[in-house]
Amino acid sequence: MRDNSQADPQVQAPPAITRWLVFAACLLIIDQLTKLWFDSALRYGERLQVLPFFDFTLLYNRGAAFSFLADEAGWQRWFFTVLGLGAASFILWMMHKNRTHTRLLLALALILSGALGNVIDRVAYGHVIDFLLFYWQNWYYPAFNVADSCITLGAILLILDEIFRLRGRHARAAE
Repeated sequence: MRDNSQADPQVQAPPAITRWLVFAACLLIIDQLTKLWFDSALRYGERLQVLPFFDFTLLYNRGAAFSFLADEAGWQRWFFTVLGLGAASFILWMMHKNRTHTRLLLALALILSGALGNVIDRVAYGHVIDFLLFYWQNWYYPAFNVADSCITLGAILLILDEIFRLRGRHARAAE
């Protein structure tokens, strides 16, 4: 009789990145649904005040962050699409290599969802749909979306993760 209390070496557990990919897919769906909703609910350039420093708006960005290269002839659409797909591929590889590092996986999942969300927009529409606008008096932060928020939060978490890992290495080296 076989002892079932020990794990069968022939049966592998599902990779630890599966839940992070599902998380990224959920964020991607939220990003796309919000973009579709704002694109259908508002006219281009329309603003709907929510708070004295925050509006919903509908703007299209043909460039990258802060409308970088937005005024170019159109080549930037495909450049940023290829760049986004390359980043997504690299992120998937990084997730595979770091399956047990939770904080890093969270950061990478956030960045992955944002990169793919903006790639979808570029391929489908030729621009990224932005709808969140923060401002104060005559100062305006460039409009952004859920994908941009995910990329930003993921990048911040990536930096913090590296700082914590370096501090951990230094603490272990000092012992």
